[in-house]
Parts: sequence; structure tokens; C-alpha cells
Amino acid sequence: MTAAAGAGDPGADVVVPGSRALPGWVAAAVTFLASGAVLVLEIAGLRLIAPYVGITLQTNTAVIGFALAAIAVGAWAGGAVADRRDPRGLLAPLLVAGGALVVAVVPVVRFAGALLSGAAAGNVLLLAAVAVVLPAALLSAVPPMVVALQLGSLRETGTVVGRLSGIGTLGGIAATFGTGFVLVAVLPTSVILVGTGLVVVATGVGLWVVLRRSAVAARLPGALLVATLAGTGLAVVAPQPCQVETTYHCARVVADPYRDGGRTLVLDTLRHSYVDLDDPTHLEFGYVRAVASVTDTLGRPGEALSALHIGGGGLTLPRYLAEVRPGTTSRVLEVDAGVLAVDRDELGLETSAQLRVDVGDARTGLTQESPGTRDLVVGDAFGGLAVPWQLTTVEALQLVDTALADDGVYAVNLIDHGPLSFLRAELATMAEVFPHVALLARAPVVAGQDGGNVVAVASRSPLDTEAIAAALAGRALPWQVVTGADLAAFVGDAPVLSDDFAPVDQLLTPYG
Repeated sequence: MTAAAGAGDPGADVVVPGSRALPGWVAAAVTFLASGAVLVLEIAGLRLIAPYVGITLQTNTAVIGFALAAIAVGAWAGGAVADRRDPRGLLAPLLVAGGALVVAVVPVVRFAGALLSGAAAGNVLLLAAVAVVLPAALLSAVPPMVVALQLGSLRETGTVVGRLSGIGTLGGIAATFGTGFVLVAVLPTSVILVGTGLVVVATGVGLWVVLRRSAVAARLPGALLVATLAGTGLAVVAPQPCQVETTYHCARVVADPYRDGGRTLVLDTLRHSYVDLDDPTHLEFGYVRAVASVTDTLGRPGEALSALHIGGGGLTLPRYLAEVRPGTTSRVLEVDAGVLAVDRDELGLETSAQLRVDVGDARTGLTQESPGTRDLVVGDAFGGLAVPWQLTTVEALQLVDTALADDGVYAVNLIDHGPLSFLRAELATMAEVFPHVALLARAPVVAGQDGGNVVAVASRSPLDTEAIAAALAGRALPWQVVTGADLAAFVGDAPVLSDDFAPVDQLLTPYG
């Protein structure tokens, strides 16, 4: 029905033919799907770029920021276009084009990622933009066009806009929980994105069938369908950086061409662990030899220890301790069950009464420790190049302190470069909890001229720094042991980190 608005009735009907509206269930389904697909793209897109630029606060920020920008631009443009053109001629092509671009994101990012590997800000921003901007913008233009079609009266504006806005939000919520809790656990990222894109394309084709009898329904360009098929094919043949895609990482194991049993566990862009399958006492990485030098000074030589390992990786140190100190019991806290599966399949991991591995966040795992039972706590957990912030604070270190025996020792691997602001802050935080703290590092790091891996050591009891220095020298490590006034001068006025203030990613300089 068409009616003219009365001069004295601001709520009168406007000239909008009711026949333009989509069936209610179609409008709801299209809005739900378009909004949900954007959130799937955002979550899976982060995982897609992680093997090339790592997972850091900056990576998360870039993906979320570009996704929000695309949603804003798409919604604004979609609403503006809907006021000028009949949306019935645009909805189906938009869905098909948006779905085709979601599919195409997989090969485009993988081919581009091979050229843009590394955590430089430019690489992060460019890959994040490639992963989300265009498909998210196109799909975000769909809901306002659906709203424009469904509005038949000014009296219905609040109801229609509110209902479809709520449905779109529900689509985003369902996609967020479904992707994070279900899809990521059972499907590779490429399958999630290609599958999502194909569902959106199929919905666009179905909508075109529904609208094809309309005089204003545009012809569906066959080129979009061809592009979808091409994108799917390219996704299959695009270079795959992962041997195994875990919940948090792109993982692969690389054989050492110079040692028959040597294996390196690579997570995303970083070498996380080196394991010699034939000789667990072979320690390849310098920081691992530094931590082992600390363990050499604990108790009597060969005496069994009770150890807690925060972060698993390839479990190099638990294997080492089991070999050189028979009877040692180790509990490993590893957040990524997929990494442990790689350890079992590729690195020969076997758990036992002496080696227990618990999957979960290490901060939560620390609360389950019996007080005063550990001779050694080793910190070696990383998200990219940063220690997860919740493991760096006074409150987290108090949990470590509670788990340690009176003469127990905490040794943690840290990485920093540039002004070493994070390293200084973490040392200040350790000194807030433990009366005895030492820094093990190369001379250029101590002098502030270089960065890289260092090991910080802390205890309630005095540290045998002379024995540690001798053990470092015995392993041919040119590292210094810094304590006392020299350590205080190195730390300076660095802030103490707490659960309320722990800007780890902002303090960290990841590369020199």
C-alpha cells in the first residue's frame, strides 16, 4: 500500500512499497550470516597471518583495528547506497563477492606472507589489512541494505532496526564462540575461511534465486563464481607454512643436517626448542645451557630435584634433568595441547610418574602447586617474543615463591633488545618478591649495547653466584653473572609490574 505523509502526522507512512521487503526469515538469515562471517574472518585471519608475523599485541591490535574500520566503512557505504539504489539488485552480488574474497584471503596472505615474514610493523599492518579489510567491508554493507528493504513505515523504524541489529549481533557472537571454541579446535584455518566463504557465496546465489523474478534484481555476474572457484583452487596450492596447526601456533619440526638426532621445534616464526633425540644432555641454545648451569649448582651433583617448568616447548630441560639427575620429578605447564602432540609424534615425548604434563594457562597452574615443594622453577613461556604478561607480575612471582622450597631457585628465560626496558622492569619486579636476584647475560647486553636471550635467577636464599659463573664457563658460555650494586645500577628506576600495570608489549623491544 502507498500513502502520502500527512502534514500534521510525523509518524505517517512514507512512500515505500511493501513488496520490496524480503521475507522475514530471509532478512534475518542474511543479516546473521553476513555479520557472523566478518567475525569468523577476524579470528581466523589473525591465525592466518601469525606464521609470518607472530602473535603479539600489535598483531591482535592490527587485525581488530582493521576489522572495525572495515565494518564502519562498509556499514556507512551500504546505508548510503541503499538510499540511492534498490538494494534488491545489490544484495546477492555483494554476498557472492564478499564470500569470494573470504576464500581468496587464504592464498593471498600465504603468497604475500612468504615475502613479508617478520614482526616489523609494516609487515604486520600490511598482512592484517590484506586479511580482513576488503571482505569485511563488503559483508558489512549487507545489513544496512537489508534494513532499508524491511522498513515499510516510520512507525516500524525502531522495531526493524533494533531486531536486525540484534540478529546481526547474535550472528557475530555465535561466530566468535563457534570459531574460538569449536572450529579452531577441529579444522585448519584455511578450511575455516574457505568453508565460510563458500557458505556466504552459496547464500548469495540462493538470495539471487529468491529475487530473480524481481524486475530490478541484477544479473549475478558469472565472474564472481569463477573467482570463487579460482580462489578455492589457489587456497589448495598456496604454500603451507605449518606442518601442524595447533590451537595457538603454526608448528613444524626441522631436522638438523649436522646432527642425526637433532630436531628444532619451530612455532610460528621462532625457533622455540632444540631436542637431540639421541642425547638429551646436548643443549643447543645458549639460554638453555645457562639455565642448566644454574641447575648444576643445586644440591649435590646427580641428586634428584623437584622441578616445575612454566612453558613446555620441546621439553628440553625436563629431558636433560631426567638424564643427569635420575629420579627428578618434573611438572610441565603448557598452554597448547597441539604442541604436546607434536612432541609426542615427532620428538619422542613420553610422560610418566617422573614427568607430568598439564595443559592450561601457567598462571592458573601455579595456583595448584603445593607450597614449599619445588627445588626449581623454570620460566620459558612465550607468546611470540614476549613472556605472557600475566606471568611477569608481582602476583605471579609470589605464586612462584610460594611453590619454591626455602632454598629453591627460579630461573627464567627473557628476551629484550634496544633500551631493555622490559628486562629491567622484570628484574625490578623479581627484586620486589625475592631478596636475592641475579642476571646472566653476555657482556654487550649488560653494557646496554645489545640484546637477545638472558636468564634471570631469583631465590629466598643466597645464590651461589661463583658456582653459577664456573658452570657457565664450563659450558663455554661467555656470560656474566650480575648481582648486588651492579644489578641495581642496571635496573635503575624501572617500574615494578603488577596485575594492574603490566605493559609488557609496550616495554619490549622485540628486535635489535
